Amino acid sequence: MTRPAKVIIDLDALRHNLSRIRQFAPHSKIMAIVKADAYGHGIARIAAALTGVDGFGVACLEEACQLREAGIDKKILLLEGPYSVEEIPAIQQLRLDVVIHHQFQFTLLNDAVITSPINAWLKLDSGMHRLGFAATEIAASWAQLKQHEGVAGNIRLLSHLASANEPDSAMTKKQIELFSNVTKGFQAEKSLANSAGIIAWKECHLDWVRPGLMLYGVSPIDGNTADDFGLSPVMSLESELISIKNLKQGDPVGYGASWSCPEDMPIGIVAAGYGDGFPRHAGSGTTILVNGRSCSLVGRASMDMLTIDLRNYPGARIGDPVLLWGKELPVEVIARYADTIPYELLCGVHKRLEFIERGQPG
Repeated sequence: MTRPAKVIIDLDALRHNLSRIRQFAPHSKIMAIVKADAYGHGIARIAAALTGVDGFGVACLEEACQLREAGIDKKILLLEGPYSVEEIPAIQQLRLDVVIHHQFQFTLLNDAVITSPINAWLKLDSGMHRLGFAATEIAASWAQLKQHEGVAGNIRLLSHLASANEPDSAMTKKQIELFSNVTKGFQAEKSLANSAGIIAWKECHLDWVRPGLMLYGVSPIDGNTADDFGLSPVMSLESELISIKNLKQGDPVGYGASWSCPEDMPIGIVAAGYGDGFPRHAGSGTTILVNGRSCSLVGRASMDMLTIDLRNYPGARIGDPVLLWGKELPVEVIARYADTIPYELLCGVHKRLEFIERGQPG
C-alpha cells in the first residue's frame, strides 16, 4: 500500500498489559474481552497473541466463529448469550459458554435440541439496569438452570459495573455489596471486575476478571492515561505530511472556512481524516505530533486529510512522520479533545488502513 496512513499494532505492548493485569489481580482467571474486533485491533491477531489468558469474551456468534476459525481453542463466552433458538446448534458445535440474562433465553434452551450440555453464566443486574436478572429473581433462575438437562452443572455468576471508572463511586460500592450478598450462598465461580474494577476496586476481582480497555493499553479511569498504571498503548495511528503551504494572515483553512490564519504561517497537510477513524469533531487545537514535535489541528478534519499548524515546527518537511495517537500521544488525550471516549476512537479505525504488526506474534 502506498497511502501513508496506517495502524501499528504492538503485540509486545499487548502482552506487557496482560502481565500488568496479572499483577493487579494475581489470583483471578483472565477473560480477555475481544468484542468489536478486539476494540478495533483485530480479533484474530489479538487472540492469537494472548496465549496467557484463560478465555475470551465476545458479543455475538460471528465473533466467536472468527476465533474458532483462527484456531483459538480456549473458553469463549457469549456476553449477551443466545439471541435465537437457531444459534443453539452453533453454540454447541463451537463449544461456547453463554450468559443467561433474561427469561426468554430459557425458552430458547427449552425449544432447542441440545446434544451436549452448554456452559452457562447467570447474570445479576446489580444496578446498571441493562442486562441481568433482578436480585429477587436470581435464586429461582439459578434453580431453573440447575434443573435444565441441557445446561452443564458448573454454572458461573457474573454482573457488570457501571461506574467503576470513578474511584470513589458510591454506586460501585453498592453494586459490589449487592453482588456479594446475593451470590453468597452459591457454590460457583464469580466475575464482576471490568478494566476499571481491576485497577480501582480490588475487592471485586473474585474468580474471573474481564479486562477490555486496559488490555489495549488505555486507561479506564477518568482523568488518567495508560502510563499512570504502567500500561502501554497497543495501537498507534500514524501518517505523514504530504504537503506544506505557507499562508498569509487571514487565509481560511479547510471546509467551511471555519478557521483562518492569525498571522503568516506554515500549514501542514496530513494524509489521514475521519475516513480513517480520526474524529471529525476534534476541534482546532487538538494536539498532533509531527516528527515528535507538538503541533495543533486547525480547521475541520476532512475525510482523507487533516490540516495542522506548523508554527511550532518550522523545520517540518514533506514525508515527516505524523502521530495521531499512540505511545507518545495517548488516545485518551485525543478523546478529550473530541469530547468522546477512547473506546469509540479505537473501534472506529477504518479497515481501509494498512495494519502493521510489531513484536512477536504469539
